Amino acid sequence: MKVKTTYVCQNCGAQSPKWVGKCQTCGEWNTYVEEIVEKKSSGKIAKVISQEIAKPTKIKEINSERITRFSTTNKELDRVLGGGLVPGSLTLIGGEPGIGKSTLVLQVALQIKKKMLYVSGEESLQQIKLRADRLASNESDCLLVSETSLENILMHIDNEQPDVVVVDSIQTISTNTLESAIGSVGQIRECSSKLMRHAKENNIAILLIGHITKDGHLAGPKVLEHMVDTVLQFEGDQNYMYRILRSIKNRFGSTSEIGIYEMRTEGLREVSNPSELLLSGRDDMLSGTAVSATIEGIRPILIEVQALVSSAAYGTPQRSVTGFDLRRLNMLLAVLEKRVGFRLAVKDVFLNIAGGIKVSDPAIDLAVVMAVLSSNVDIVIPQNVCFAGEVGLSGEIRSVSKIDQRIAEAEKLGFSDIYIPANNYKAMNNENRNIKIHQAKRVSEVFKSIFS
Repeated sequence: MKVKTTYVCQNCGAQSPKWVGKCQTCGEWNTYVEEIVEKKSSGKIAKVISQEIAKPTKIKEINSERITRFSTTNKELDRVLGGGLVPGSLTLIGGEPGIGKSTLVLQVALQIKKKMLYVSGEESLQQIKLRADRLASNESDCLLVSETSLENILMHIDNEQPDVVVVDSIQTISTNTLESAIGSVGQIRECSSKLMRHAKENNIAILLIGHITKDGHLAGPKVLEHMVDTVLQFEGDQNYMYRILRSIKNRFGSTSEIGIYEMRTEGLREVSNPSELLLSGRDDMLSGTAVSATIEGIRPILIEVQALVSSAAYGTPQRSVTGFDLRRLNMLLAVLEKRVGFRLAVKDVFLNIAGGIKVSDPAIDLAVVMAVLSSNVDIVIPQNVCFAGEVGLSGEIRSVSKIDQRIAEAEKLGFSDIYIPANNYKAMNNENRNIKIHQAKRVSEVFKSIFS
């Protein structure tokens, strides 16, 4: 065999005999990585003859048995995965440094009722033991190994025959078949490919922990996300206690589920009723606060929106948001000035979503508008009122999805009134409800109903 190397762009797959800084095909910078290409010295094309060739099968003849899963003993993680881990699957968990990825996976490793192998490429065994003592009160049979060589990791898997393997993190693992540096695009792709093949052949569930770039994307080649079966994103602000686990891709379940955790000194605690916790510190006697019935994935959550409107002290009005889109806020302020008649262009506006949660649901618009107006006129919104509705450019309240779940969540937490879009009101059954439902057509009508 004659060994030859070539440089391959990890973004588009273009090849070059030498390294170049910018790919001439896709225009990306620093994406060329040296890879080994093997060719026969004789130059003849080798014929590969397979003894058994798979024949096409009619779809009605395929046995569609239910996928067998096993629980991770973590209800929020099971919810996001679609019921638990699937044997032979490859799951990638990404998130910012310090957000709690390793803590979450180590908690699962210590509590799961399966044979577990935890491979760490970043921490020593003593460091993991110290964290495990803080997270778990009982003894665990989880196997730990500190290793960065892929060949050694595969050897440990073959020797121990575990049911679940954790690799923390995939960026620290390297293989001897490539000469590129640890953490390079080629190393990540090759290591993930071999781990995936090993998981499928031996029916082992493998969890990979991956870092993300400063742009918020998973580090490494984009093909890594296509290669794995499930991609989970761990989100949250390190200054707040709440964390959200989202499913970006899931071949075995829905991508609309989320899991919510609370970060504590003893680890991550599962939050079964996030609405009650997010509203626990609410001050009912202050203006500028409103409650919105929002949807995270398919999960209804009630969150508190806080707004502060004051005169611009330095001539140029300030706009500051936390957990909300700044451009969306500017649009809503323009609607209030043009359609409702409030002069907010000369005032500072500060907006905050309580609890550090980032919300992109358009149904929060009505609560944002009412919180801003409440602070502007300095009148308190009644504590038993919540809102759900999208605000259009002409000041109308547009319909939103999953309105029944939003109303049921508000009713469960004891709210007596909820303002929803008029179009949603017409298409629903309002019988046997313990909450009064108000139709909202325009922002001006809601303002008069609340503050008159």
